[in-house]
Amino acid sequence: MKLPKLLLFLLAFSIFSCTKKEEQTTFKFGVWTTADAKKSDADYTKEFKKYKDGGIDEVLINTSTDPKLLKRLVPLATKEGLKVHAWIMAMNRPGDSIALQHPEWYQVSKEGKSCFDTRPYVDYYQWLCPTRKESREHVLKLVEELAKVDGIESVHLDYIRFPDIFLPISLLPKYNLVQDVELPQFDFCYCDECVKAFEKIHHKNPKESHNTSIDMEWKNFRLNAIQAVVNDAYEIAHKHNKNLTAAVFPYPEMADHMVRQRWDKWNIDQVYPMIYNSFYDEEIDWVGYATKQGVADLKDKKTKINTGIYVPGLKNDKELKEAILYAKENGAVGVSFFDGNALSESNFKTIKETKASLK
Repeated sequence: MKLPKLLLFLLAFSIFSCTKKEEQTTFKFGVWTTADAKKSDADYTKEFKKYKDGGIDEVLINTSTDPKLLKRLVPLATKEGLKVHAWIMAMNRPGDSIALQHPEWYQVSKEGKSCFDTRPYVDYYQWLCPTRKESREHVLKLVEELAKVDGIESVHLDYIRFPDIFLPISLLPKYNLVQDVELPQFDFCYCDECVKAFEKIHHKNPKESHNTSIDMEWKNFRLNAIQAVVNDAYEIAHKHNKNLTAAVFPYPEMADHMVRQRWDKWNIDQVYPMIYNSFYDEEIDWVGYATKQGVADLKDKKTKINTGIYVPGLKNDKELKEAILYAKENGAVGVSFFDGNALSESNFKTIKETKASLK
């Protein structure tokens, strides 16, 4: 009788091992999408079914930080076999009715102008200060309200950074800009709270710095301010048994340089670097380069990388397939497309075929 039991045990162990291996090696496909409360449940069911039929596994949904709308959409997406992430615009809070009642919460440029009424680049750039107690607590409260929603996989942070001190190169002509140096109108945050907190640590005023662009303490202060918000959000998400994920700039050194964001140092479960090669005038193989760099920077950490792909920047379906493969070959655990509405029937066909080839 002992031998059959042993065989049964070995068979069960083999099945379990295969299952675990499959879970570990499954490559995920996702889309970012923005919700509209006016859209009917039937229309959403149709949209989610289209994604699932097209090879998509998860949706990152921007509900404008509305937990009620999120609660409505989660079961619809789940029924179609999709996992849901709650996408939130974190430090950039355009049209936030609560924040707009507190002008002092907003980031201030080196020129002394506040995002409350003087917005860099575009009107929807309304950035809250990550150092000021009230503004950071407001953002973290929003994170918690989303984290409480049953059925979501993660709270997904976006704009978890400072405004762009340097824009992606292909966007510069749009704004008629040359950014060879850090320009004061795009350099944040010099509000009273940031200056006071920095002075307490370093005994100097950044406004009096000879050259803030090479003042490493001042730069590091801002990197740490964002990291502190992320780390607090991580604790909140995990308290509610949810993961924390984030859309970030292509790889840590680049994110550090462009937007004061050093995501390889964060407590976070997964990052979705927006490796939008067309923004940087790069070829499609740059998707692989940037993915590999991020994976290397996260070595020995539990954080995983899901590569973000900008669909309108791709020339054809051949590039779509190449981008997916470059991401996988260089260590990503999945890819996500911006955005769901940009995917055509031929794109979905390519995604399905490429997905099938990876099994």
